[in-house]
Amino acid sequence: MNTIIMIIEALILASALSADAFVASFAYGSNKIKIPAVSVHIINIICSVILGISLLIGTMVRAYIPGFLTTAICFTILFLLGLAKLFDSITKSIIRKNSNLNGQFKFSMFNFKFVLSLYADPQAADIDRSKTISPSEAAALAVALSLDGLAVGFGAALVDINGWAVFICSLITGFIALISGAYLGNRIAHRLRFNISWISGIVLIILAFMKFIS
Repeated sequence: MNTIIMIIEALILASALSADAFVASFAYGSNKIKIPAVSVHIINIICSVILGISLLIGTMVRAYIPGFLTTAICFTILFLLGLAKLFDSITKSIIRKNSNLNGQFKFSMFNFKFVLSLYADPQAADIDRSKTISPSEAAALAVALSLDGLAVGFGAALVDINGWAVFICSLITGFIALISGAYLGNRIAHRLRFNISWISGIVLIILAFMKFIS
């Protein structure tokens, strides 16, 4: 029974983190921007590896933090990030309406501003306007999509969660999200801007309470 619960938690967590990948690939597909297989794998692997690293760090830190405090930290991270995701669509809408901001989002320390630009509008990843996401563009996009994973992975690892299960589920759900998003976007074949960040936000909040009462 514990094994089943562990797998379900890992699957829920990985699925929530894959929501942005689905939205991004859907946007590409609806605008006829292709994501080659190699780029799909690059995005998926980088996102999962960054998540895995944050899980590993969280597991290492857990040994030095009292049990009651780890639960509180995990709950706080998941809950606050969930709230942030709920307001994510509002933030992206504001950035898109102020299109003049796009020219200001250029490389800076650790590419932070560039990452923000990609996160606000995933289609900006196609820098050369080739209608194809190259491996280098895929890597930049993956870093942008991994921001949530850094915080969630660290927080989740502080409590009783199987890091390997989350990592494997992330590889699976991430691949499915990228492929299905691009396919559905291409089938619709016209611009359709939508955002399901609020769904992942709700999932993260639910998961936060699940970890808090468990």
